[in-house]
Amino acid sequence: MTHSIPALPVAVIGAGIGGLTAALCLARAGYRVELLERTERLAEVGAGLQLSPNALGVLAGFGLLPALEAKAAEPATVRIRSARNGRDLARVPLGPVARERYGLPYLVLHRADLQKVLLEAVSTSPAITLTLGAMLADVVQTGTGIEAQITTANESRKLSACALIGADGVRSEVRQRVMRGPEARFSGRTAYRATLPASAVPDELMTETGLWLGPKAHLVHYPVRSGREFNLVALVEENWDAEGWSEPADRDALLRRFADWPAEIRAVMQLPDVWLRWALCAVDADRPWAKGRIALLGDAAHAMLPFAAQGAAMAIEDAAVLGRVMQGAKDIPAALAAYQQQRQPRATQVQQAASTNATIYHMAWPASLARDTVLRASSPERLLRRMDWIYGWRDSGTA
Repeated sequence: MTHSIPALPVAVIGAGIGGLTAALCLARAGYRVELLERTERLAEVGAGLQLSPNALGVLAGFGLLPALEAKAAEPATVRIRSARNGRDLARVPLGPVARERYGLPYLVLHRADLQKVLLEAVSTSPAITLTLGAMLADVVQTGTGIEAQITTANESRKLSACALIGADGVRSEVRQRVMRGPEARFSGRTAYRATLPASAVPDELMTETGLWLGPKAHLVHYPVRSGREFNLVALVEENWDAEGWSEPADRDALLRRFADWPAEIRAVMQLPDVWLRWALCAVDADRPWAKGRIALLGDAAHAMLPFAAQGAAMAIEDAAVLGRVMQGAKDIPAALAAYQQQRQPRATQVQQAASTNATIYHMAWPASLARDTVLRASSPERLLRRMDWIYGWRDSGTA
């Protein structure tokens, strides 16, 4: 079945991972897309990320899997270790096991590499217009569309659209200013991020995703950039009193925080000269996402802690469902309401799983003893099976 192209475009605010994917999904659904990004250039934000099969299933539908695999690494396992003594607690098989189980790989890559692949796909779509340095001013919702005032360094113009999608991140202007929703809340946790040349770390660390569990902190590491670089993320329970939401980290203070961890991982943490520190914020997924012709997507709707490695994946899933419900829609507010109805329960469940993991990962003695005992007693197959509900997701077209 074919549908005529709607007269008005969809405005997507934010050209991060969620916004770029949403633009592709909406263009495939038959819409022209005005993709608006407030920054003057799409700069690298953050560092590594993990893309599980549920997200890759969406991106593979655009033919992007080969380009992603060329830029990514594919760890053979998630190796879970104790920060108290360095001993192995469990291994979750990935690599060929994940491919066979889910029909798609589990990849780790640099956020900028994923963004580049998506941007290249967007740039080849005649239905998508990307405008950088675009600020969203007034937004008026009428009975037949959206009227938005857009300002750039060169002009101020009115944009008429059939819908407006806020994919503008955890501190979303669309959520806070346009929809009068809540500010993001600081989670009481921070993330320290650094990257290293692969040649600087032991070879065995380049074949796995490492997860170290300690009291009020944990550490994740994995290869990125086709195995040429090594990504380190330390997540810590602490206060945030800095201006803004990121800053150069105090390297010495960070190393003191991990001074009683095993020498093996402390030696790796001492290698980077520069660490960046980020405040981890969250947006409750059970709040409204859609209001008439305006809807939220990705972190703007449900920013979650990175304890399930699903932040980017949830935005990609959102985009897939949004594109499907919008295809041929005669009643756009009803389509956006259906998008929320179909996505909100899953995003809420994943967000809750991440919060549960936050508690489990950061257990102190003696609670950690029970956790470690359960992990040691769990078979690799059982541990992977527990992730089936996340990794096995495919857009089924039903709520």
